[in-house]
Amino acid sequence: MRPPPPASQSLLELPLVRDTGALPLQRQLHDRLHQAILDGRLSAGSHLPGSRALAETLGVSRNTVAAVYEQLLAEGYVESDRQGTRVLALSRALNRPAGESAGLPPPRLAERLGGLHATHTRLEAPAYLRPGIPDLAHFPVAAWQRSLDRALHASGPATLDYGDPLGEPALRAAIAHHIGPARGVRCEPDQVVITDGAHGALQLCVRLLTNPGDTAWVEDPGYRGAKAALQAGNLQVLPRRVDAEGILISPQDWQGEKPRLIYTTPSHQYPTGAVMSATRRLSLLEAAQKHGTWIIEDDYDSEFRHAGSPIAAIQGLFEHTPVLYIGSFSKTLFPSLRLGFVVLPRQLLSAARSALGELLRCSPRHNQLALADFISSGQFSRHLGRMRRLYRARQLALREALHKHLQIPHTLDGGLCGLHLTIHLPPAWNDKSIAAALRAQGLNPFALSDFALAPQREDNGLVLGYGNTPTELLEALVRKLAGTLLAT
Repeated sequence: MRPPPPASQSLLELPLVRDTGALPLQRQLHDRLHQAILDGRLSAGSHLPGSRALAETLGVSRNTVAAVYEQLLAEGYVESDRQGTRVLALSRALNRPAGESAGLPPPRLAERLGGLHATHTRLEAPAYLRPGIPDLAHFPVAAWQRSLDRALHASGPATLDYGDPLGEPALRAAIAHHIGPARGVRCEPDQVVITDGAHGALQLCVRLLTNPGDTAWVEDPGYRGAKAALQAGNLQVLPRRVDAEGILISPQDWQGEKPRLIYTTPSHQYPTGAVMSATRRLSLLEAAQKHGTWIIEDDYDSEFRHAGSPIAAIQGLFEHTPVLYIGSFSKTLFPSLRLGFVVLPRQLLSAARSALGELLRCSPRHNQLALADFISSGQFSRHLGRMRRLYRARQLALREALHKHLQIPHTLDGGLCGLHLTIHLPPAWNDKSIAAALRAQGLNPFALSDFALAPQREDNGLVLGYGNTPTELLEALVRKLAGTLLAT
């Protein structure tokens, strides 16, 4: 009885796939030989058949086989001489027999990742009541397309080249001209630096102003993305409680190690909705100036104020303040735009100008130029006006539905701004369990306790977004939420 052919022979005699849609024959043969060498079925020193013989066996042209051998030679898997083409000896880790488990040692992650925990789940279906999501169905896509077309037409092929790493001058000027009168920010266009969303702005602040081990103070409860950016910079992140007047920093807090950065959302605290009082604003500026601390002012959702005029930024209270003012267009336009900005104090800009060119890589220029056109043409202001009216009606409808249907003890925060409201619940109702139960029903509010580094008794509740939830659905969704709470 004849012995079975060696693995290499049977491997090379297997026909190639010629079905419609199959990979080209040359690619199939290369991949077969390449994988056989890696997993050891073609051992080191073994000879590959001559190109003519293998071509006849497989029913392909000799040029096809020769091209595959040349590619394997270029990649360093074989060598060729007068005696033919031979498989080279590879690392044992690569040349492992087929079926032998490879395995990898347990990954050793950076220590700074230890404090990061995923709390935001991605849902394929509409995530009703999810905070932080605007109503994308009302975005004026046609107007945005016109801005894109004008931007590409005006700049031509130049848009395809690298741009200013600090951002397109037209967009920096448009932002400066908008946030001056709208938000009370004092700046010139050259102080505006374009970033990859608000998170990119936070990362830039950390890179510019801190060293590993420096201390940063953050609002608690507060925006998890800010905490993540600070922790990723190897900073010691310390929580500072939030009350009805915003972040609470006592004189005693300044007696210990001074923070290098303080992150705050003074005009609309996230997630409680508190507005920082004038007394605390002035006190914070005075203490930061005295102790050499920089304030990162995040203007979270402040464009959507539903009663009166928007609250002015801390940055513009005086001519010179130790404030880095950051913002983005994720809520005012759409999240995937991924454009944010930071306004740098003039003194810091001068000191860091050379470093900024190395730290930054410009976002897609056509998006920047389109946004500049969208703002300067008036489309941005008109869109904001429409969305303010829409969100104002939705917040009112949500408040009325909660008052009507939520019978368990609770208090309601969130202020008259933004895209969410916050319900504080008694400890008997575990907010994380409730949030999980609601996700199973297609609702996606967030647990309030997930926003706190050091959760307190009052940090038990739900953060309800209404930006992406149609007004006509709110009452039915609140009834479902109330029923879930009663059943818990």
